[in-house]
Amino acid sequence: MKKILVSIAAVIALSSSAMAGVNSQTGCGLGSMIIKDDSTAILLALQATTNGTSGNQTFGITSGTLGCEKTQFVMNEQAEQFVASNMDQLAKEIAMGHGESIDTLAELLNISDKATFSASLQKNYSSIYTSKNAKMADVLDNISTASL
Repeated sequence: MKKILVSIAAVIALSSSAMAGVNSQTGCGLGSMIIKDDSTAILLALQATTNGTSGNQTFGITSGTLGCEKTQFVMNEQAEQFVASNMDQLAKEIAMGHGESIDTLAELLNISDKATFSASLQKNYSSIYTSKNAKMADVLDNISTASL
């Protein structure tokens, strides 16, 4: 019980101060904050294991703590399915800068300013659809990059 309380106190103390310089190999999270030395594979494995097994990396990404940056929106399964099913229509509407599919995607991504979102997508069309055979995952990645 004492170890759990100490761990909780450490998480609270570390989450209150976002530290830069998170290891690019294991990402952000409690493991990366506690184990600063990343000179060996064993220490990297300990960082990754600590980040992954305790669920703190997910918490850090969602909350913007533990050295993680909070994203403006989070892709979800519904958004992925919607984009996969509507690739052609989305491409047309993004090129035009408006449409029901863009509005629906904005809803699925919890974006309140649909006009700014649509304009950003239109402005970055060539960065979002990088080829004729663009894949859904690439389009979603490009949308998150281009519209942030």
